[in-house]
Amino acid sequence: MNYVSIAPMIRGLCIDLAGKPQIAVYESAKGEKASPHAMSLEIAGGDTEETIAGNIQKAYTAWKAGSSTGKGEVLIPSCVSLTAGGKTEALYWIDDDLDSARKRLAGRDDSPRTARPIEDGKLIDAAARACVVKNRVALVTGGAQGIGEEIVRNLAAAGALVFIADLNLEGARRLAETVNAAERRTAALALQVNVSDEDSVETMCGAAAEYAGGLDLCVSNAGVLKAGSVLEQGLADFKFVTDINYTGFFIITKFAGRLLKAQSRTAPRWKTDIIQINSKSGLEGSNKNGAYAGGKFGGIGLAASFAMELVEYNIKVNAVCPGNFLDGPLWSDPEKGLFVQYLKTGKVPGAKNIADVRAFYESKVPMKRGCAGKDLVRAIFYIVEQEYETGQAVPVTGGQVMLH
Repeated sequence: MNYVSIAPMIRGLCIDLAGKPQIAVYESAKGEKASPHAMSLEIAGGDTEETIAGNIQKAYTAWKAGSSTGKGEVLIPSCVSLTAGGKTEALYWIDDDLDSARKRLAGRDDSPRTARPIEDGKLIDAAARACVVKNRVALVTGGAQGIGEEIVRNLAAAGALVFIADLNLEGARRLAETVNAAERRTAALALQVNVSDEDSVETMCGAAAEYAGGLDLCVSNAGVLKAGSVLEQGLADFKFVTDINYTGFFIITKFAGRLLKAQSRTAPRWKTDIIQINSKSGLEGSNKNGAYAGGKFGGIGLAASFAMELVEYNIKVNAVCPGNFLDGPLWSDPEKGLFVQYLKTGKVPGAKNIADVRAFYESKVPMKRGCAGKDLVRAIFYIVEQEYETGQAVPVTGGQVMLH
């Protein structure tokens, strides 16, 4: 029985009923007695995704018939029992956030929950705007350091549960510990991934489904840069950059998209997001940096194409194109940073020190500064909140690149 494929649909049912994010925590329960108030779902081997979604709806109808609610309320299961041949195989414990779902599991609390029916209004909900990612399940690749770390910290501070996915698992774990301590809750979990490897990405998405039941937001942030002239750069370096920046986005979307598609079968009103962290170099090119710019240009093409395909499942796909993060390690590292490299190679005419190099690049930006993590995260929040936009490349460049 493939529990990973079932998790997003169980979570989707609860999202659809509650009208807000839910967490579904998996528990192996082979041979155990089902919880008395659990919603029972019989799963047969070979069932299609469509069949399973239909069975979930039937199981919910049967389950709620035996319970009562107050006037104008909908009933939401806090425990779903997966059975095969009438025998319990697994349980999913469900609540608004991860700590609450884990508490239900630990206390075997399967008592049903209630919510008010969703009402579609014409006015913007100011309170909802302030909680745009609260309790949403997010995944950030390349999240253990650099701009990925800033995205993780900001999402967690705004109330999301964030999977920090990185090749550097120890770094991801250290950051998760720091974030959890700062937020005083389980706000981040570490996963290892190589975004250029399909098996690794599939395993990562399976872990997200097991630990939380699915995803709401996938930020494809992992990226690398190896500059070089087209006349001199080796093919190995070119392919390395392309495999991570371009092909990696395809692989991430493939497997994250499968989770989100399954979830949409039982949550047809819930919109989810895949966002690629692109670059201003994906909008205007970059001198002697063709591998990077080419992959980023291609990423925008992928985002637009994926958006057209996945909109059927209420999955929005967009790109954010930030300007230079002048305060980040790529630029500011005292030994290997681009400021040092450009000073040594004389790339900036007349520059006598690092301050001169920095001033040269700041002068190219109408707002006279580099891009910051908070600038990028505001664009992410905008995309998540904006339900009527997909397939876009949103520039965050301080006016350095203006679309027309």
